[in-house]
Amino acid sequence: MNFASVRIITDNVEGLVDFYENVLGVAAKRPSPVFAEFILPTCTLAIGHTQTTALFGMDTTRGANHHQVILEFHTADVDTEYIRLRPHVNHWVQEPTTMPWGNRSLLFRDPDGNLVNLFEPVTEEAIKRFSMRHK
Repeated sequence: MNFASVRIITDNVEGLVDFYENVLGVAAKRPSPVFAEFILPTCTLAIGHTQTTALFGMDTTRGANHHQVILEFHTADVDTEYIRLRPHVNHWVQEPTTMPWGNRSLLFRDPDGNLVNLFEPVTEEAIKRFSMRHK
């Protein structure tokens, strides 16, 4: 079994699509006005309007109510991304910081309040651990 995607449910599809196009540097695929996908090499980030959850049944999800999950993206240079994203991010949680487990991380919130972490392994142990998982 392979992990395939994460879907964010929102009433603000256009705002999140614009935001993640800036963050990821990838254009979204838009098969429908209420659904978008960012197809990345390791996973897909999907954005669906709250209207799409009616297909799953009532009260299965609520848009802009995500405070339990962190979306994490590996990047080659956290500090460069911080400079690049400063004009696009309104809510910074943590400036670039090297974490005790060896990743350099940058945390911020998207327009719906979802927590986003950009990270790069920087210690020898973290680099080895990350490369072992992604062979």
